[in-house]
Amino acid sequence: MDIATVNELPYEDFVNIFGNVVEKCPIITAAVWSRRPFGSLNALEAAISEFIDALPESGKEGILRCLPDLAGRDLQNGTLTRESREEQARAGMDALSSEEASRMARLNEEYKERFGFPFVICARMNDKENILRQLTERCRSERQVERARGVEEVKKICRLRLQALVLSDAPNKL
Repeated sequence: MDIATVNELPYEDFVNIFGNVVEKCPIITAAVWSRRPFGSLNALEAAISEFIDALPESGKEGILRCLPDLAGRDLQNGTLTRESREEQARAGMDALSSEEASRMARLNEEYKERFGFPFVICARMNDKENILRQLTERCRSERQVERARGVEEVKKICRLRLQALVLSDAPNKL
């Protein structure tokens, strides 16, 4: 689908198609629909980023809380969104050894206890080794730093999801 087609989409179709570019936050795409026409995919992405940036800190944390734990209960129970399932599988989160899975679960809990929201990283741009390393390092960070970092990771995820929907030959890297 090209940007002209995106711009012609009725509201309901736009939200149905793009509603999960930010995990479980269709209100974001619902809000940016009225900013059409978008001159490019980058303009659509910028509209979403600007909406997120304009939120109070509590709203940004709310977005972060919508994301699932990596290799967590939702993956194990098969309740991830299609996008998250594919992204986690691509990063090897569905093929952790029992030792890696235990470590990931422990670190995920430690991170959530410390910050009040789950660890967020763009899985499509990382492998399981780097994700575990980043999670270990970021558990020692400060809340404000992690909130900002998590939001930037959400934007990377959003960009790749938008590319997959709008560009037929979307790259896996930014």
